[in-house]
Amino acid sequence: MDLQKQTAPTAATELRASDADRDRIADILREALAEGRLTADEHSERVEGVLNAKTVGELEVFIKDLPAAHSARPAASFASVPNRPTHLPVDADDNAVAIFSSAVRKGRWRAGRRIHAYAIFGSVEIDLSEALFEYQQVVIKAIAVFGSIEVRVPENVSLRGTGGGILGSFEVDMLDAEDPAAPVVYVDGWAVLGSVEGRPRRGKLVTDILDRVHAKVEKSLRKHLDH
Repeated sequence: MDLQKQTAPTAATELRASDADRDRIADILREALAEGRLTADEHSERVEGVLNAKTVGELEVFIKDLPAAHSARPAASFASVPNRPTHLPVDADDNAVAIFSSAVRKGRWRAGRRIHAYAIFGSVEIDLSEALFEYQQVVIKAIAVFGSIEVRVPENVSLRGTGGGILGSFEVDMLDAEDPAAPVVYVDGWAVLGSVEGRPRRGKLVTDILDRVHAKVEKSLRKHLDH
């Protein structure tokens, strides 16, 4: 009698990573930077890897040498239990959509953790030069199809870009802030017969960085000085 083959369950490390999973790892890396466990370059390199990771296992590689990775069970492991809610707080994404039109985010506004920009036969302008940064990492997902997306940041933040163009242009000027606790803006996306551009706005400096980021850095410095 033939036995029906059963499909083996997918290992937790092979599950596709969610934005909440990436945010959790990014938070651990930010803590490690504030504690002096990572240099600014190491932190930047690992966060870029986190943004490009596809599975939970790929994410865990970036924190395997940090104490936080071994102090508690990763929240992502709940994903192996069908229909079990994780109850993780996830901020609503900010969407800037232009279809045969234009969309603008500029002036004094509060930048979220993730911003989605879509320009389809239209244009999107995201100006962060006067924005309030509540998070150290801000990810801008940019997709331009027969359209254009322009991102502007203050001079004293770090700017990164990963993406490409298909009969279009994807250009992001890499920028490294002197302050390791300064916000990092990642522009990730594609330009299809269009353009995605990221540039620093000269003369503009961010002044509103999340207070707790500075507080943690100061606390870490005081701790090292006391010892």
